[in-house]
Amino acid sequence: MADRYTQFAGSPPGKFLVKQLGLPSPKELRRYEPGQDLLDGPALIGGAPGGRLAGTVARVLGDAGAEWFVHSPHVAKAAKVRGAKRNDDGERRYAALVYDATGITTSGELHDLYAFFHGSIARLAPFGRLIVLGTAPADAAAVPAKIAARALEGFTRSAAKEVRAGATAQLVYVAPGAEDGIEGTLRFLLSARSAFVSGQVVRIGQGATEGVADWEHPLAGKVALVTGASRGIGESIAETLARDGAHVVCLDIPAAGEALTTVANRIGGSSLQLDITAPDAPERLVAHLTERHGGVDVVVHNAGVTKDRTLARMTDEQWDVLMAINLTAQERLTDALLESGALREHGRIVSLSSMNGIAGQKGQANYATSKAGIIGFVEAMAPVLAERNVTVNAVAPGFIETQMTAAMPIATREAGRRMNSLSQGGLPRDVAETIAWLASPASGGVTGNTIRVDGQHLVGA
Repeated sequence: MADRYTQFAGSPPGKFLVKQLGLPSPKELRRYEPGQDLLDGPALIGGAPGGRLAGTVARVLGDAGAEWFVHSPHVAKAAKVRGAKRNDDGERRYAALVYDATGITTSGELHDLYAFFHGSIARLAPFGRLIVLGTAPADAAAVPAKIAARALEGFTRSAAKEVRAGATAQLVYVAPGAEDGIEGTLRFLLSARSAFVSGQVVRIGQGATEGVADWEHPLAGKVALVTGASRGIGESIAETLARDGAHVVCLDIPAAGEALTTVANRIGGSSLQLDITAPDAPERLVAHLTERHGGVDVVVHNAGVTKDRTLARMTDEQWDVLMAINLTAQERLTDALLESGALREHGRIVSLSSMNGIAGQKGQANYATSKAGIIGFVEAMAPVLAERNVTVNAVAPGFIETQMTAAMPIATREAGRRMNSLSQGGLPRDVAETIAWLASPASGGVTGNTIRVDGQHLVGA
């Protein structure tokens, strides 16, 4: 459904009226198209003395064909791996600001972080990217360093609410020894693929990361399973994974068979009609994937339903059916794929949670419980699966423009669209792009994360 307010706000009379009334001024987001450059302008690399990531950032930008500049002599020295570019002239506009905070070990040293962005944030171009790289508090060596590391979250989330014109801000914690595993995450967060992701904290550990020969098709040769793939967000996920090179097995209930086949045929994938709550569903899924495809590399647990009622009015069936589909089926299918060996080494599991699983929602106690359970599933399984070089992450969408949200009352719909830092709703493709990043061979160090795709919604953490 068209966002007519965003269209009006971008028109000449709309711009004038919005400014005069102090209304939200959303910018139609720049989203990824195949062949698009990583950045549409230069990047500025800054960092505290003693940081360990400036050189890696410079290498990633250089390999992607992006132009970059340095903020200070010590950053130029750290980035010498690619040959330092010219220093910042204090006036240039930038498509990205990247700051290496891994050298900050006390709260007093946070002043360097402030000073860098104090002098550069106003020069961040429309649709720009602001990224802070740090060491997670748990990985910091001493108490003062742990305190300073945690402080980065408040800074980055606040910066995400200050940037304008479709720009975003993120914090990436990189474990010591995981420096070479940040390329996939940097490429995602810097690019237009992350258009509706902002104010997020990503944690990268020392997972086994595979090389990517073709960044336009990072999933070439992979087999991906997407449940609930016949329409909406599931359909978009299937399309995006296929675009990135995967053979996609599209799964949905038999009642959606015709639509499912249409999606599978359009993307060059295959279809599987299966009720994931059936007693024999795990065995049938394993048999299909092993016999037809020799196994699976990417599993996206997208299938889900809503059955809204306040607790006092909710029936046993509304609770039990929803939990069976949204949560229990994911556990059963995952267990079967792991026990059978159908999920290959270096596999990727991505589960769909929800903003409501984090913040809660009136009338959705069942739904919020299931989506919070998915976050628990990811957190509990991450260390177990790490032993198999398999990652597991969750994506928690906020307000996404779908058939379901189009049916909302207009006041509820408009509130959902505007209550985030980008002042608009996301698209199914925004969720799909985030899943494609987590599914990439280059994301081997990214596990146990829950990434919100909500434009930095004002509700919840």
